[in-house]
Amino acid sequence: PPNPKNDRPQGCTLIGTIQIPRVGGTLSVTVSPTAWRRATSLLSFGVDLLDGPPEPDPFHGKLPNVTHHIHSLTFGPPFPPGIDPLRNAQHVMDNGSGVALANIAVKLVPTSYVSQNPFSSEVETYQASVARHIVQPETLAAQRSTLLPGLMVTYDFTPLAVRHRERREDFLVFLSSLMGIVGGVFVTV
Repeated sequence: PPNPKNDRPQGCTLIGTIQIPRVGGTLSVTVSPTAWRRATSLLSFGVDLLDGPPEPDPFHGKLPNVTHHIHSLTFGPPFPPGIDPLRNAQHVMDNGSGVALANIAVKLVPTSYVSQNPFSSEVETYQASVARHIVQPETLAAQRSTLLPGLMVTYDFTPLAVRHRERREDFLVFLSSLMGIVGGVFVTV
């Protein structure tokens, strides 16, 4: 909903750079434990145990909506021939309450990229493989999970590395392939 002070929608914007070591880890943006206790009482009992008598619509304005949009989440410089799977990723919590845990698992493959351009240098970066999973709040509450609703990005580095080198075949390979094709055409005719 729009904020009465300005026309921007309410919510959080996180911008920044984090230097991480080359070991796996987790980045979490979650609701507070107090907000989660309120949400579990509303989801389990339909009553806000922290705020008084029941209302006709117990969810209205009481639960934090953790829908989010990731503009860009990168690990190192961009990989030129690939795409960034975490660019413009959106997770809409459309379960009625707006509360859930978006669990994103990222596998990072160390990659060395060498372009065929003689004036460019070698780029050390990572290719990412992403798996997404939404955990519903009823599941979190039923399992008495210590995880809080929000966004959780778990990343891990693979022990293998990839060396990607762009290059063209030389002229003699092209010429012998062309001769083989032309010879094959004459044999079949």
